[in-house]
Amino acid sequence: MDKPILSAVSTNVVWHQATVTRVRREAQNRHRGAIIWFTGLSGSGKSTLAHAVEEALHQKGCRTFVLDGDNVRHGLCGDLGFSDTARVENIRRVGEVAKLFMEAGIIVLTAFISPYREDRERVRGMVEHGDFEEIYCDTPLEVCEQRDVKGLYKKARAGQIKEFTGISSPYEAPENAELTVNTGRAELDSCVDQVIGELMKRGIFLHDQRTTETR
Repeated sequence: MDKPILSAVSTNVVWHQATVTRVRREAQNRHRGAIIWFTGLSGSGKSTLAHAVEEALHQKGCRTFVLDGDNVRHGLCGDLGFSDTARVENIRRVGEVAKLFMEAGIIVLTAFISPYREDRERVRGMVEHGDFEEIYCDTPLEVCEQRDVKGLYKKARAGQIKEFTGISSPYEAPENAELTVNTGRAELDSCVDQVIGELMKRGIFLHDQRTTETR
């Protein structure tokens, strides 16, 4: 059962403007900050692709961080279950954290099922146009079930997991993602190349920065 989600609104708070701005951080990093939002069914390859893209970006000298669905639920969202309300709050929190990373000039990659379009669009609306890149990891349900890396689909089919996305809870695929990657068939290296190419096209980074990376 989900624990209660706090509904109180903070009062008497004022946003403090830092002297070190996002622009200055990005200038130091030599690339833009951005939110790269990987979405797809469980087993679609979101985490694998996000970490592989991070590795490629790191080797190019970019400042990066991956927010992974399971990892976040160990801490920041450890008090949330999987009801519709809890899923909405989970993505809201992740969106706010991702925005902070982006403001720090970091390319933050998130790997969350994030099943509802409205929730993903809400995160997109938190930032300026061009700061949020939605990457749809397109893998058919049957392929995800065949992989079943964590054994979750088997448990869901047996009724041991309630409200499981794709089985007993819906997944709303993106209608206008910046990039759709066929993670059901394509090799990982090919998927990484597609994402890197998209980020370059969007001007998030423009060149190899290994020679300027602090070691």
